[in-house]
Amino acid sequence: MLDKLNALPEADFVAALKDIFEHSPWVPAAVAGLRPFGDIETLHSALAGAMWRAERTAQLALLNAHPELAGKEADAGTLTSHSTGEQDSVGLTRLSPEEKARIVDLNRAYRAKHGFPFIIAVKLRTKSQIFAAFERRIAAPSDAEFSLALAEVGKIARMRLDALIL
Repeated sequence: MLDKLNALPEADFVAALKDIFEHSPWVPAAVAGLRPFGDIETLHSALAGAMWRAERTAQLALLNAHPELAGKEADAGTLTSHSTGEQDSVGLTRLSPEEKARIVDLNRAYRAKHGFPFIIAVKLRTKSQIFAAFERRIAAPSDAEFSLALAEVGKIARMRLDALIL
């Protein structure tokens, strides 16, 4: 699959990878000219590097392109297939009424403090670990959270790339 991605016209390469970094085609567009990539690690490194080198406004837009966990997009059925599968894998699509109320409150508090949604690579954690991290990270300084959220985006992107290519 990596050979096919490398051989695609630039617009098709970007389209194929646009949701690896949630609704942010500018990330694969930034690396399309660096092809061919020899392996997934090199491709991911280039993509993550483009994310980290971007202006803060672009990074913030990338963070804000991510849905809230078990939020309004999940309720409306408008999550990307990646996000749906990730949230479903840890039971965030099957919360009890108490858990749902708790996550709504956590989403609201986190966004109010930090200005972007809580982002965590859910596939690497259990539901209880996600709730604990959510509560802990609300209190963190926003600059630290901004960097941590970008690091989590990088982890999510790697898992999505692996699923696409392997």
